[in-house]
Formats: sequence, C-alpha cells, structure tokens
Amino acid sequence: MKEDLKRLFGLIGDVSTIGIAIAASVFVGFFIGYALDEYVFGGRTKPWLTIIFLIFGVIAGFRNLVRLAKRKDL
Repeated sequence: MKEDLKRLFGLIGDVSTIGIAIAASVFVGFFIGYALDEYVFGGRTKPWLTIIFLIFGVIAGFRNLVRLAKRKDL
C-alpha cells in the first residue's frame, strides 16, 4: 500500500513537469534564436534564426515528452 502511494506521487510529479519542460524548451529555443538574430548578427538574419531555433525548441520539448513517456510507461 505504501509503495503504491509512493509510486503514484512519483508519477504525478513526473506528469506535472511535462508542460513546464515543453514550455521551457520552446522559450529557450526562441530566446537563443532571437539573441543570435538581434545581438550577434545585428538583425541581418531576422527572423530566420528565431524561427529555426524556435523549431529546435519545439522538437526538444516533444523529444523530452516522448522520453518521459517511454521511461514511465504512461
């Protein structure tokens, strides 16, 4: 009984981090692309690096989601 409850709370904790992990990945990808566009290349590549790194962030977020689902058998 106690082991089942412990496993349940662990699973709830993992599931509750999914949204945060996806949002953080997308935000980090966007921020890196924007910073490269704006500060490194002086806006000459605007908006291409922002879009590319945003896509990388989305891919990374869903990759983390799939990895978590495989690990926990959700």
